[in-house]
Amino acid sequence: MPPPALELADIFRQYGPAYRQAHRLPLHQHRLMQSIETCRTPALGGVVEWCDHCQYTHMQYRSCRNRHCPKCQGLARAKWLRQRKTELLPVEYFHVVFTLPEPIANIAFYNKEVVYDILFRTTAETLLTIAGDPQRLGVETGFFAVLHSWGQNLHFHPHLHCVVPGGGLSPGGERWIAARRKYLLPVQVLSALFRRLFLEALQTAYDQGKLQFFGDLVALRDAEAFARFLAPLKKMKWVVYAKAPFGGPQHVLEYLGRYTHRVAISNRRLLALENGQVSFAWKDYRAPQQPQKVMTVSAEEFIRRFLQHALPPGFQRIRYYGFMANCHRAAKLRLCRQLCASPCSDLLPHPPDYGDFYGALTSSHLRLCPHCGIGILARLLVTPPSRDSSSRPPDTS
Repeated sequence: MPPPALELADIFRQYGPAYRQAHRLPLHQHRLMQSIETCRTPALGGVVEWCDHCQYTHMQYRSCRNRHCPKCQGLARAKWLRQRKTELLPVEYFHVVFTLPEPIANIAFYNKEVVYDILFRTTAETLLTIAGDPQRLGVETGFFAVLHSWGQNLHFHPHLHCVVPGGGLSPGGERWIAARRKYLLPVQVLSALFRRLFLEALQTAYDQGKLQFFGDLVALRDAEAFARFLAPLKKMKWVVYAKAPFGGPQHVLEYLGRYTHRVAISNRRLLALENGQVSFAWKDYRAPQQPQKVMTVSAEEFIRRFLQHALPPGFQRIRYYGFMANCHRAAKLRLCRQLCASPCSDLLPHPPDYGDFYGALTSSHLRLCPHCGIGILARLLVTPPSRDSSSRPPDTS
């Protein structure tokens, strides 16, 4: 597949300096932009590679490895998938989405780390509680959740995607209890519990002084105003959406490969950059029968929309719960496989090495010559990063 004609880095290089001059950005956003601008350029250095078949020689520049960079997610995704593949069980998996209503999303915009943590914590408690209810499944489940903060049009839309197996361990761990074929947990019950737990946690964060309010929300600094703000949210319906099951482990792997390691927009959705306007493809899920639409915004607005999805430094956007929790994952999964009577080796193929796995995932090979497609690239020379000060983040001290 040929590389996209337009990349996020092109937009940042052309309009990023002016945007940074016009707007006061936190340091991590400066670094994000400049990492993407310098990714796979001489600024980061690289290696000279030579083909042992056709003698083709080229320079391979280093990647920035920033998790927001569209060009750096392929390798990160392949590595993560290889780590996860042996953790899948021989059962069907369900996709459950927990979405924050718009008024709460407005608070999250200024309090990303606090509100995102509440979203993860209350979502996990909701799923674990309802799944463990004897009147429902009555099982110990295990799942992982992936944070997304965007919609197709890049507006701020925080929600969690949860990948949940169709069943779980019985209370004593003696057997595996399977869920219904097209039914995991009642979304109305999930929605009501999620709403209550989230609003209680948000009120606690407010009482502890962890929330900040700016712009149109500055009035919420008053406790009575905040209470009035929350009152209608306790009665409205919060969106929890349970999709049809994926199918078996192989289907989950295909889903994970295109969904987990992505932030806001891929380069292939970028269509044009002309006269200070960016055009990109998007899908309107309110009209699923229509083909992809094209949205055109100013470069400044496009950069603003992208940067609002920048994650807080060090924030973990993929988290694991239940029997998938890091503290006991290996032992619990071993038990689940024993109860499902399926050895780990039967679940998914084991690629012999990382390069072959990446090749299977991306239809390319890391060491194969791009010119002749036969020879193997050998490293001849390593070039250091550029000392150009313009590629460094600003000094904000």
